[in-house]
Amino acid sequence: MMDDSKPGAPQAETAETFVPRLGQSIAASARADMVYGEPVEREGVTVIPVAKIRYGFGGGRGRRSETEQGAGGGGGVAASPLGYIELRDGQSDYRPIRDPVVTAGLLAVGGLVGLATLRTLARLLAR
Repeated sequence: MMDDSKPGAPQAETAETFVPRLGQSIAASARADMVYGEPVEREGVTVIPVAKIRYGFGGGRGRRSETEQGAGGGGGVAASPLGYIELRDGQSDYRPIRDPVVTAGLLAVGGLVGLATLRTLARLLAR
């Protein structure tokens, strides 16, 4: 690879080093404790958080002309709590965390589908 830097100037980071470093940085920050915190132990019961972590990143480099070039990249992390594992007396139990808004939405959609199905059946039987 050609070195386009001026003598004595700090070496610019290349796409070959930037993208892997970015990915490592994002992956290192994508942990369940980012959503909940660390596992907690009280009176013989340990609670371990469980979360869904999604991350992505990308980067690139380009040259517009002999003197103009650029590079860039970015990424992001999305984390959602799913539940927790409860350890007590040598036993483990997974306890999901349900979002009441999502549950209400699913019930509403299910009710509307059920109502539409009943109306369609009533029309077919009336023929």
